[in-house]
This record gives sequence, C-alpha cells and structure tokens, in this order.
Amino acid sequence: MRFARVLALAAFAAGSVLVAPAASAATLPACQHFYPGTIPDRPVTGGHGPGTLVGAVDVTNRLPAPGSVSGGLGSDGKVTFTFARVSGAKAYRAFRNGQALQWISDWGQPTLTVTDASPCQNANYQLYAMTAEDNSPGSLGQISTAYRLDGANHLATYRIPAGTTLNYRVTSYNDVAQTALGYSAGPGFCAVDARNIPWGTRFSVPGYGECYAADIGSWIKDDIVDVWLPGSQADAWGIQRLTLTVR
Repeated sequence: MRFARVLALAAFAAGSVLVAPAASAATLPACQHFYPGTIPDRPVTGGHGPGTLVGAVDVTNRLPAPGSVSGGLGSDGKVTFTFARVSGAKAYRAFRNGQALQWISDWGQPTLTVTDASPCQNANYQLYAMTAEDNSPGSLGQISTAYRLDGANHLATYRIPAGTTLNYRVTSYNDVAQTALGYSAGPGFCAVDARNIPWGTRFSVPGYGECYAADIGSWIKDDIVDVWLPGSQADAWGIQRLTLTVR
C-alpha cells in the first residue's frame, strides 16, 4: 500500500495524471436478441403472395419524432443523450433495438435525458413522443430515426441506405392486435429484428409489396421478417427466402 502510494505521488510530481481508460464502442458486448428461449428452426417451405401487392402505409398523422439527439458513450461505460422537446408531447419513450429503455415524463425539466447503463455494439437508439402518459396506442407519436455510436463514440443518425438488398426468410402472421409502435396490425406493417432493421425502415418484399418496420416478435430473429396478411393468406404465404430492397 505504502509503495503504491509513493509511486502515485511520484507520478503526480512528474506531471502525469492517472485517469481511468475511456470506454470504447468497439469493446462493448454484442447486442443480444430480447428473447432468450430456443427459437424453432424455420426452414423455407415456399408459398405465394396475396395477388394484389400491398402499398406503402401512411404514418404521418401522429406527433413528429423527437430530434436534436446529442450524446454518446462516456468514460463511465454508459450511453447518455439528450433530445429536443416535441410540441404537444407529455412524455417520451426511448428504445434500444426495439426494447423499452426509458420513460421520460415532461414536467418542464431543463433537459430531457436518456441513459443506457448497459450499452452494446451497434445498438439502435430510437424515440417517440406521446400526447398522454398512459401509453395508449392513440397517444404514440412517430418513431425517430435510429442513432448509433460512431467511431468517436458519439451518437449519429443511422439508416440502412436506400437500395440496400437483404436476403431474408419472410414469414407471415394474421393476428388482430397492435404492433409494438401502436399501429393496428394490418397490410404493410411488418415485424423485424430491430438490431438489424431499425423501426421505421421501409422496404419492399417481392410478391407482397411495401413494408414498414413497426413490430418485433420472439421468433423474429436475425434474417427473418414477418409480413401481415389476412386469414388463410398468411398460411398460403408459407416461409419464403426473398431479396428485400430498402426504400
């Protein structure tokens, strides 16, 4: 103990400052899928689409998404960022890879702040505003663009470039429910692994039409997306291996 203290004092006297090494995005653990259970094998079976292609859904009739996101990875190993208020919003929710990260009530505080104490590599951070604090589907605003840590450990906007092609297995569901983003499940709304395809991404699916990423699922992992079709059309779709194109 005494010897260590002498060394520390000597370093200080020589003008050196001993600081903890800064955290680095490159050393963060890989992001895990939110469902820890075993996912059944999803072999390709083939199938066919609805015949009439699905058009792009309109999601503009909601509060706009929060913007002016600023922050990044600190030396404490946490990702912290602030964002701008949205007029008419009473609260906000922050997500990491489609999983709820933090709820922020707007009581007039000087700064709206989000902290992720357990960040992971290439995580997609996203936000929406709410007109009420009850989190009812009708209160939810539009989802923001994704933000990822860049080479300087700062959060920067991230989107998959338009024209990017993805070779995925495409499954189908026909549930009558709400998507994770509060839309009524229906044609044009799709479930994705939000680690790979951020919410709000638009992409086309051969034989189906246009998809808007607005949901997640326990079995929607890695190279699988889930499109919505009514009734028996979902069964007729089967599991197809297709090339998706990002819009």
